[in-house]
Amino acid sequence: KYILSSHQQPVTKNFIDAEAKAIYGPVLTIMEFKHQISGCLQEYFDSCDIEEVIQTLEELRCQEYHAEVIKRAVSLSLDRSPRERELVSRLFTCLHPRPLADEDMVRGFDILLNSMDDLMTDVPDAVTMVANFVARAVVDEVLSPAYLSEQNNSRPGDPVVEKAVSLLSREHCNARLERVWGPGDGRPVEELKVEMDQLLQEFLLSRELDEAARCVKELGCGHYMHELVKRGVKLAMEEDGKNHETQHTKSAMDAMAVLYAFLVKNAIISERQVSKGVSRLHGILDDLKLDIPAAATLLADFEKMLRAEGCFESKTTDE
Repeated sequence: KYILSSHQQPVTKNFIDAEAKAIYGPVLTIMEFKHQISGCLQEYFDSCDIEEVIQTLEELRCQEYHAEVIKRAVSLSLDRSPRERELVSRLFTCLHPRPLADEDMVRGFDILLNSMDDLMTDVPDAVTMVANFVARAVVDEVLSPAYLSEQNNSRPGDPVVEKAVSLLSREHCNARLERVWGPGDGRPVEELKVEMDQLLQEFLLSRELDEAARCVKELGCGHYMHELVKRGVKLAMEEDGKNHETQHTKSAMDAMAVLYAFLVKNAIISERQVSKGVSRLHGILDDLKLDIPAAATLLADFEKMLRAEGCFESKTTDE
C-alpha cells in the first residue's frame, strides 16, 4: 500500500560521581547559568542549530533558571539584525513546551518586561521590538492570549503590553506577525506552512513515501518539523473525523502515522519533533473538538500508532 525504503530527565536531583552525593537544586549558580546560556545563544546565532541549544539546556540541568533563557535570548538579539530576532522567535517555538514549560515562558517574559528600563538605555527602540516578541509568541502559541490580559491588569499603561495588544488587534495579525522580523531564511513562515499543507495533501492522495520524504527534505527547516506533524495530523483528523462515528476506518490517520515513522527512521525528522507536534495538538484540542468531535479519540489512537512504530518520545506533554 505504501512505498517503503529504510528519557526521563531528572529535574531537581543531580549527582557528583566523585563524592557519590545527591545534590538537590540546580548544579550552577544563576550567574554561571547566564554565562553558559549566553555562549550557547551566541553559537546558535551562527549555527542555527536548535538541537544543540536543547541539548545544552538538558546537560546544564538547571530547570529552575529556564525562564532566564527568554530574557537572555531577546536581549542578545535586540542590537543585532532581524535575522537573529527571527531565530529567537523560532527558538522559542522549539523550546516550548519542553524543555521550557508554560510557566517558564510566562516567568521569562515577566523578567523581560521588568528589565525594560535597562534595555531601553542600550536600545532606544526596545519597546517596539519587545512588543513584537510578545505578540509573536502569542501567535506562535508559546504564550497564551490570557497573558496579555493579565499583564494589562498588573501593568496598566505599560507601553510594551499596549503595543503588543495593538499588534494582535490588527486585521490579518497572524500573517503579519509571522513576518514581523522579515523572511528570516528568505521565506516567510506563512509560505512554509502553505508548502507543508500542499505536500501533505499530495501524500494523502498518492501515498508515495519517497516523494513525500523528498519534499520534506526540500523544506530545509529541521527545527520547524513539529509544525509539519501538527498540520498533518490535523489534516488527517479532518478527513477521518467526519465519518468517525459511523465507521472505524481511519485511513488518513494511518497514512500519516506511516509517513512520520518513515521520516523518523530515515533521520529526516526527529522523535522530538514528532512528540512536540503532538503536544501542540493537545494544546488546541478543545478548539479541534468544535469542528471534529472525535478529535480526542483520534489523537489518542494516533499516539498509539506512533508508539507502535517506535517513533515517539516517551513523554509527549509537559506538566
